[in-house]
Amino acid sequence: MSERVVPEGDRQRRRPTREGSVLSERLIIETALRLVEQHGAKALSVRRLGTALGADPTALYRYFRNTDALLLALADEVIGRAQEGWTATGDWRADLRAMGLRIHAAYLAQPQAALLAAHRTTGRPHETRAVETILGILRGGGFPDALAVRIYHAFVDQALAFAAQDAAAAALPPLAAAADAEVWHAAYGPLPAGTHPNIAATFPLLAADMRDSGYPFALELTLTGAAALHPDAGR
Repeated sequence: MSERVVPEGDRQRRRPTREGSVLSERLIIETALRLVEQHGAKALSVRRLGTALGADPTALYRYFRNTDALLLALADEVIGRAQEGWTATGDWRADLRAMGLRIHAAYLAQPQAALLAAHRTTGRPHETRAVETILGILRGGGFPDALAVRIYHAFVDQALAFAAQDAAAAALPPLAAAADAEVWHAAYGPLPAGTHPNIAATFPLLAADMRDSGYPFALELTLTGAAALHPDAGR
């Protein structure tokens, strides 16, 4: 795509596409997410998206100046979905836990998009709202500003890092995913206590735990660490 976005007020295409829909930013984003989930990163092209929308590919320039701008919009959409239906309880720990689990789940629901965009900073409305909300949880929970910012940074990076890792696993072809899961039994299960005493002693627990994401427990560790740093800790 090129650098020639049409001003927002002039974007609306009133004539339906060949698919019978009126082109809009929302329709483009939803269609792009669907294509990316079905076909991976290669689907994020003007030509392929135009075909799926039943529109001339050049019409997309009215909404996004290039494919990177569209990618950032996809990332922002996933962040927005994570916040849908969330309401604050006033308990900072419960609220952060809920927000973290929602972010993780939203990216896992769109694993291909997570692979493409979990590491990006969008600067768009949904991300901005998430930053404001999380900082508000921490400041409202009594954390001083400098500490609130550091906890925010660790909290968000942890959620997105696990989201990207777990999305990569979720996006594996079925045969590769099965092979990865079997490694724990095939490679680690037979290790003798004489050479690998810690693996041998914990193997049943290890194999069972590695079936699931480590994020929920990692999140609890982060929340426990934040609580230990709280100004009221130990009172």
